[in-house]
Amino acid sequence: MTPADSTAHARTGVLLGLAAYTMWGVFPVYFKLVQEVPTLEVLAHRVVWAVPFGALIIMARRQWSEVRRALTHPAMLGWLGLAALSISANWLIYIWAVQNDRIFEASLGYYINPLMYVLVGVAFLKERLRGLQIAAVLCAAVGVLYLTVSGGVFPWVALSLATLFTAYGVIRKRIVIGAMPGLFVETVLLLPFALAGLIWLVGSQQAAFAAGDGRLSALLMLGGPLTVMPLLLFATAARRLTLTTVGFLQFVAPTLQFCTGLYYGETLTSAHLVCFSLIWCAVVLFSLDAVRAGRRRVIATP
Repeated sequence: MTPADSTAHARTGVLLGLAAYTMWGVFPVYFKLVQEVPTLEVLAHRVVWAVPFGALIIMARRQWSEVRRALTHPAMLGWLGLAALSISANWLIYIWAVQNDRIFEASLGYYINPLMYVLVGVAFLKERLRGLQIAAVLCAAVGVLYLTVSGGVFPWVALSLATLFTAYGVIRKRIVIGAMPGLFVETVLLLPFALAGLIWLVGSQQAAFAAGDGRLSALLMLGGPLTVMPLLLFATAARRLTLTTVGFLQFVAPTLQFCTGLYYGETLTSAHLVCFSLIWCAVVLFSLDAVRAGRRRVIATP
């Protein structure tokens, strides 16, 4: 690959990554549009409609062999089952948070998430924290503690989202499977529960879907593509970008989520301001450390 081709390759990766994180960042808008639908029904539709849309992508990318391998490999299927539980619980809390005007706290969870990965590395992989990483973790911890004490409410939404998504990431790192086939198998494993819930809602005449509002039904069906598309864009981008670039891009989503919280008029208290100020300091420190580490790797490469 020529230098010009390499530059174009990376530029396309950045654009795809930005598209993925922008979609994740403005996701609260979608959940606000279906706010009248109970959280569990929104989650069920997200799973149900992700399966056929995901199948089309698997077919187009000719990845059925990876799907078959996962479905016939008991250990891999078990890990994907745990991943499915983690990500579905994450989705459930996130939908509830948006529908109950807790977007700021959801945003905080995804700011914290990269720092959670660092702590997992220390606790389970015996990695050592570098100076800037220590400062970033301390800033984030002080911010969360300040919000808990001054705000009078434990930020369980933020910490739950960060913990569950970190657990999902750690589990998926143990499994040799592509992002799209992995997500497809996870949604297939969740599908029976989602369908059972929807059938019960329809039978008890509590379902919002197909209840006379065609617009709302169409929006609920849209939950599947909106679940799959960002991941597909991200998976394509990640193959073209350095880890440092991906590290920078991952803060686009919570920043946009924070902006949507402002747009929807959520109350930004002084405790929130102090907490987010410290979190943003942690983000800067974390990013500086990533840049330094990336430069050291480049210099060390013969």
